[in-house]
Amino acid sequence: MPDELPHPTPEQMDIGSIFAALADPIRRRVVLALAARPNEIRDCSSFDLPVTKATRTHHFRVLRESGLLRQVDLGNSRTNQLRIKELEKRFPGLITLILAEAGKIDGKKG
Repeated sequence: MPDELPHPTPEQMDIGSIFAALADPIRRRVVLALAARPNEIRDCSSFDLPVTKATRTHHFRVLRESGLLRQVDLGNSRTNQLRIKELEKRFPGLITLILAEAGKIDGKKG
């Protein structure tokens, strides 16, 4: 049976914590991958990240604790989904801004 991990409620989400989580390029990469397919649920190992397992675990914990991700512990893995509806309700336009900025950084937009 899946275990529910602690997540902040939308009212508890803090823009400073979210920006701090997004400041790291590895964590930003995870959020962008999930934002590109907002209904997709992925486990941690499905992301091709150039870090150790312990560092990967740390990054996902920071994303969960900031409120960006919903994680479910399945015992030997955890699933991850971007909390897009909750984020849009709490911080309207945030995901759009993140995607737009990523396009500029990646050279996809002018």
